[in-house]
Amino acid sequence: MQFANTFFFIAILIMSVVIHEISHGYAAEFFGDNTARRAGRLTLNPLRHLDMFGSIILPLLLVLAQSPVLFGWAKPVPYTPANLSNRKWGTFSVAIAGVLANFFIAVFFGLLLRFLLMKGVFPQAAFIISSIVLINLGLGIFNLIPIPPLDGSRILFSLLPESAYPVIIFLERYSLLILLLFIFFLSNWIFPAMAYLYTLITGIAL
Repeated sequence: MQFANTFFFIAILIMSVVIHEISHGYAAEFFGDNTARRAGRLTLNPLRHLDMFGSIILPLLLVLAQSPVLFGWAKPVPYTPANLSNRKWGTFSVAIAGVLANFFIAVFFGLLLRFLLMKGVFPQAAFIISSIVLINLGLGIFNLIPIPPLDGSRILFSLLPESAYPVIIFLERYSLLILLLFIFFLSNWIFPAMAYLYTLITGIAL
């Protein structure tokens, strides 16, 4: 049963990060850049998006470590900022699109869970839907962290003035180290935010 749950969690995570990345591509296309489409990345085929560490190894490590949260990432969907019809707001919209997609999925399935439980749905279906809600909440919150290459950094960088360029360079230069330190030492703060939003949406206390 534990193996089945692990496989199931990672499968949900992979499809959630795929939808996350596709959302970036469609946002870029809305602003006039079709780089993602030309690269064949506007597809639900997970093989086109998987990142070995972010999509498989890290989630497995988190599951084995019995982490209260499960998150990861896929290969970034490519886009060309110079092609965007509005460089500032186009960049901002592309960055935030993935996060909004995860929150939309969480809200949709969370409200569905609330409705189905009111109707007395059988426990296994509730468990599946609950997992979808939690994983997408985790992804949405995790990706808001302003550390490259996470979306939060691109959202922040698109709003910062040019005078903040040295800060941007520093964060990009040491991004992997900073991100790993955060994941292994500070990521526990994500769970209280997840629990609050989960309860708010579903009406169920964690």
